[in-house]
Amino acid sequence: MLRELKTFMAVAEHGTFAAAGAHIGLTQSAVSAQIQRLEEELGIALFDRTGRSARLNSDGRQTLALAGELMTLYARLGRHGDAAEKSGMLRVGAIASAQVSFLASAIETFRQRLPGWHLRIVPGVSLNLLSQVDAGEIDIAVLIRPPFALPSELKWRPLVKEPFVLLVPEAVGGQPWRALLRHAPFIRYDRNSFGGRLVERFLRRARLNVQDVVELDELQAIVQLVSHGVGVALVPKAAALGPWPAGVCALDLGDATFHREIGLIERPRQSPDHAAHQFADEVGRAAEAIARA
Repeated sequence: MLRELKTFMAVAEHGTFAAAGAHIGLTQSAVSAQIQRLEEELGIALFDRTGRSARLNSDGRQTLALAGELMTLYARLGRHGDAAEKSGMLRVGAIASAQVSFLASAIETFRQRLPGWHLRIVPGVSLNLLSQVDAGEIDIAVLIRPPFALPSELKWRPLVKEPFVLLVPEAVGGQPWRALLRHAPFIRYDRNSFGGRLVERFLRRARLNVQDVVELDELQAIVQLVSHGVGVALVPKAAALGPWPAGVCALDLGDATFHREIGLIERPRQSPDHAAHQFADEVGRAAEAIARA
């Protein structure tokens, strides 16, 4: 609730959700969502909303006074010298493939540098993780680059680019990839995911009509389905997938190759000394090491 109280105090100070968001680095929708959660938690309305302005009502004014006292007490909690800067909880969102590749190395080195900080890894698909960072529910997230412009309050840090290949059962590996996509059963990367949207865009651009048999988001499961002969699939050549299983081969797409970009979403307002910024640096170094391997 502390995060929501800080946002509430910013709205009270700046007069509108948009102005408060610009000051604290959140979008207007994220501010609105936090205020709604706070009002639901407290069981009262805090503002009289008129057009774009948000004026404190009587309950809101009382809550503001108490919130100020609470923040003052919280600031004093556990502060012994600079101890507050050396400890805390960092909430990191991550897609599955990042968790089993470079994220583990980044966590190890971060813990060595800042042992007082605890990490909470929040799993999820890229779209949900992006929304959580935008709403301030998590601090940073490792995800697939969105196919649309990011909110100005968020910063994209590129990490790795993974080329897509056509994964096929070894028995049909000698056929042209275009022919296989037209005629073989197709295991589709979920179109609701950012990676799946890349696949859909590629198929449309190449004017290829595929024969869908199953659609899912988990890449490891897609690889296993190909190894069992269920069909063929367009998947990124990701370090997290490791070597292809026996009985499977990957066909290069040649000049038609497209890529999945993995990166990190963070807030540019964080200082270079902030734990989130330092963890992001460790993630970047770990991703570079895997790319060079």
